[in-house]
Amino acid sequence: MGKYKRLALLAFVLAAFTLALSKAASWQVGFDFRLPQPVVLDAEPAPVPVVKKRRGRHAEPPQPRVVMGKLEAHLVSSRQHTSTHAASLVELKDGRLRAFWFSGSREGAADVTINSAIYDPTANTWWREQEVAGRKSTQRGLHRYIAKVGNPVAVRAANGELWLFYVTVSLGGWAGSSITLMTSSDEGEHWSTPRRLVTSPFINISTLVKGAPFFYADGTMGLPVYHEFISKFSEILRLDHSGKVIDKQRLASGGQGTLQPVVLVRSEKEALVLNRYSGKDADKRVVAMASEDGGRHWQAPHKNALRNPDAALTALVLEDGNMLAVLNDQENGRESLSLQLSEDGGESWHELHRLEEMNVLRNMAMSEGACLDVTEKLLRSSDPLLRTADTQTLAPYVESARPKVLGGGTCHFEFSYPYMIQTHNGDIHLAYTWNRTFIKHVRIDAHWLKNRLDAKGGK
Repeated sequence: MGKYKRLALLAFVLAAFTLALSKAASWQVGFDFRLPQPVVLDAEPAPVPVVKKRRGRHAEPPQPRVVMGKLEAHLVSSRQHTSTHAASLVELKDGRLRAFWFSGSREGAADVTINSAIYDPTANTWWREQEVAGRKSTQRGLHRYIAKVGNPVAVRAANGELWLFYVTVSLGGWAGSSITLMTSSDEGEHWSTPRRLVTSPFINISTLVKGAPFFYADGTMGLPVYHEFISKFSEILRLDHSGKVIDKQRLASGGQGTLQPVVLVRSEKEALVLNRYSGKDADKRVVAMASEDGGRHWQAPHKNALRNPDAALTALVLEDGNMLAVLNDQENGRESLSLQLSEDGGESWHELHRLEEMNVLRNMAMSEGACLDVTEKLLRSSDPLLRTADTQTLAPYVESARPKVLGGGTCHFEFSYPYMIQTHNGDIHLAYTWNRTFIKHVRIDAHWLKNRLDAKGGK
């Protein structure tokens, strides 16, 4: 009897495999990329002439006043004494932003939830965060056991809805992940019942998401994903208008250590992918691959000039073709965060601005009090409401960061998992993990960016 059961099981598996292959063969997908909507810059304030006074009959000719622009920071997350990580951003229809991240007692804990908050650029402030999904609500929606959730990524779909992808695990670590999708037709106020993406006809595990989705010319969505089970490699999932997986492409073979791909669409035919490097080579650099035929084929992966300490990065393409990237510009650790510029399609990069820098404290002997003093200064520089706050107001923030910055007996700082978008008015918005304690938001307005590009010799 056992023999017949095994034969029946084998026949079932073969039938399922044949069905999957025939289904895959029936997929008809086009290629070429869809370019983002054009940026519409806000009107630049008219330069106010500055007249320098001097003695004599004539004044010096008027000198135009330069519009300097702004680079300013805020703390997004409002909960204290939690572990917070993996933010993403999406622009709402009215010009506000919505951020998503996960938060709980620790990464992977049962109490971790997917949270969200809204940024009002007119008031220049973030609203209080709210829970969007958690282990129990996801479990009810999927009708399966969920051990933990993580890595939310939001995008505006072709039909105008907000789609939220996030990682769920039923058994084991992150290598046992699958991707869950929820949709919203009211800008994130309410969400659909979660459903699981089917990325493989067998087992359907070990697919994670981190990078921003993009679109093909036919309106289907490209979702950059990665695998960690047995070997690590990057893929692109192709989703139809309902969110169903209709195709996928592996970008690198197992053993090349590529994770968390970021897809940069340069034209209808050209795109570049930047990957976190998680391999064993001593040369720790970002792994890149390119397509010149609309995503039909991808060139062999190669390491580029950007250093990478096995950490996530983010990047985007500006309207003039230049590229911006934010990453930990070092081969070990995550104590710094750098805004980088490429003017040659990603071949070379140079620093535009150092966003965070605490490498100087690495391996430095420092008392607990001195470390917390540094933490206090960093917090004050991270949010306008904390800049002039009294000690009593600031104390809960410092205490929230204490377990992270004092972990391991040293004074340690981490700035990681950046996520960057450009809004319709040309502003750049960046969100990233601040010491696993808060999510930090940096707004770079279009005038600041233009001035900095001009100063660096950009186009």
